Amino acid sequence: MKVAAAILPLLTAVSASCLHGTSLLPRSADGTVDINSFNYTNLGGPLNWYGLNKEKNSACSTGKRQSPINIVTEDIDYAAANSVQFNIPNADDIKFENLGSGLEVVLTNGSLVTKAASYKLAQFHFHTPSEHRINDEYYPMEAHFVFENTAGAIAVVAFVFELSQFGYSTPLFDSVFAHIDDIATPSIYTKTGHLDFTALSRHLKTHGIYQYNGSLTTPPCSESVAWYLSTEPLPLNVQRVNAVKHVLKFNARYTQNALGQDNLLEVAAAELN
Repeated sequence: MKVAAAILPLLTAVSASCLHGTSLLPRSADGTVDINSFNYTNLGGPLNWYGLNKEKNSACSTGKRQSPINIVTEDIDYAAANSVQFNIPNADDIKFENLGSGLEVVLTNGSLVTKAASYKLAQFHFHTPSEHRINDEYYPMEAHFVFENTAGAIAVVAFVFELSQFGYSTPLFDSVFAHIDDIATPSIYTKTGHLDFTALSRHLKTHGIYQYNGSLTTPPCSESVAWYLSTEPLPLNVQRVNAVKHVLKFNARYTQNALGQDNLLEVAAAELN
């Protein structure tokens, strides 16, 4: 009943709480955070997300524009030059949370402006390994910056990471992951040091951007999500990747069917029948 009581005051923010399934979760009175109700293992995993909540999660098993996808560079759309304005001011002492099946930085002081709409940042989080594939290739990790606007529309700016050949990491993520040992236990949060987004914004602006309309990659798998994925991977050193993997383990949804095609779970169920 304690969980229900914590949720009631947030009913007016239901759309925001669905931002990738991990944002704006109710905060417990003792300073911890509630962990996600889904995961990536056995009956809590993606094959049974529909079964966890048949009313809310139906898109997970029946949606036809589900994410993540395999991005085929010859077929995917690209955002026009300067059509995506990604702006996050530098910040200090931001909550960095372990939600059980995800690691999330709760930061709302940022914006995304595209030709279609304007959005406000809700949070950013990480997946190991990457959820999207590019020409069938997986990457060690992927970051999702989740935005929403006043109409409830959602957009995600994504970056994949590759292992650095020279031991270099993007400074922003060095700053975030320097605190990862502090949240090795689910439901715990810590505070980051100084976060400088200048290099990340420059990276997105100076490289191509894949774009498509898909879905959230966690329950409720809602569709009509605008995706913007940088074509150029970010560098991350081996030590950082290993540190994240030790805490985050595995939290990547399996690659979905081509956009517009039948949901893979429906296809599999039809074959069994």
